[in-house]
Amino acid sequence: MSGKIKVTLKKSTAGQLKNIQQSVRGLGLRRIGHTVEVLDTAPNRGMIRTATHLVVVEKA
Repeated sequence: MSGKIKVTLKKSTAGQLKNIQQSVRGLGLRRIGHTVEVLDTAPNRGMIRTATHLVVVEKA
């Protein structure tokens, strides 16, 4: 696990559990369609796994 990955928010966090909303914000995603590059680390992978149904992940 090294390098960066691109994470894009594809669905709204409205109506989701608080921990899912916090994971999305923790990744730096603000609005639908927003894409960020994050380091490929275990904590980031955990946040992505929590919100996997809301985000799209690809290699940077």
